[in-house]
Amino acid sequence: MPNDHHIRSVLFLCTGNSARSILAECTLNRLGQGRFQAFSAGSQPAGKVNPYALELLTGESYSIEGLRSKSWDEFSGPDAPSLEFIITVCGNAADEACPVWHGHPAIAYWGVPDPAAVTGSPEEAREAFLSAYAKLKARIQLLIALPLESLEPLAVKRRLEDIGCI
Repeated sequence: MPNDHHIRSVLFLCTGNSARSILAECTLNRLGQGRFQAFSAGSQPAGKVNPYALELLTGESYSIEGLRSKSWDEFSGPDAPSLEFIITVCGNAADEACPVWHGHPAIAYWGVPDPAAVTGSPEEAREAFLSAYAKLKARIQLLIALPLESLEPLAVKRRLEDIGCI
């Protein structure tokens, strides 16, 4: 079992890696600082981070330096970081054939409606991004609060899946 100083690596997946997974990566890196290292990737990366995601993150005083839309292939090779948790935040990527993940990470699904799919005014788009961010932040706070040091791997997986239902 890991000790209290063990930093747990989490990969947030989505199809485009331009909005939800980016928001989750930034949020966990801030809230879980010292305990978690978050990454994000997509099965079909959009090639750029959604401007509304960048606007929201900047407004919440997150650093956006270095954020980019990237392929999940970067996290499946032999030189990839060791991952403890993989959390899919969109429905499309949950149904796709995933790469082989080294180390047998716990995998969970935390579906969140795609704010980038909202059509309408800029205000409606911003509201959709804020809603997705709030849902992800609440779930990440629950993840951080888990007594991971005292839970068996199957219990951790079950708890991660339960958080996705909230």
